Amino acid sequence: MSLPVISGVARLTDDPELRYAASGTAVCKLRLAFNSRKKNDSTGQWEDGDTFFVDGTVFNQEAEHAAESLQRGLEVVVTGRLKTRRYETKEGEKRSVVELMVDGIGPALKFATATVNKMQRSGGSTGTRPAPAADDPWATAPPAGRNSRDDIPPF
Repeated sequence: MSLPVISGVARLTDDPELRYAASGTAVCKLRLAFNSRKKNDSTGQWEDGDTFFVDGTVFNQEAEHAAESLQRGLEVVVTGRLKTRRYETKEGEKRSVVELMVDGIGPALKFATATVNKMQRSGGSTGTRPAPAADDPWATAPPAGRNSRDDIPPF
């Protein structure tokens, strides 16, 4: 079985909180509010429906990117897996909380704009691309004179 997946548009209720684990792993905590809005036909006003609050967690480089790029009040498009975390209080009471293990997050562009800056990869890359495989039809342009649709590789 797998964890339940949730995807949607949420609002950040707090600024992202970036910390580092003892192992050096970046961990970013987010507080998200998913809610439904609908227009009241009689008044013409938008009304908030039920709200689902959940704490989200982002890891590694994406955690650093989220902390640098996102802020309180921003609408975000988010997808992740719901997980129940169990813990015990100092008084010995057993508790549980639902958390969202974020797989992807970014600003919603309905009411905002964003400038995307592609980050350089780290971890041994020389920065050069490997030579294309000889049998890769997308690696090179078609020879001159060959431009019929039959010569274009299918998706």
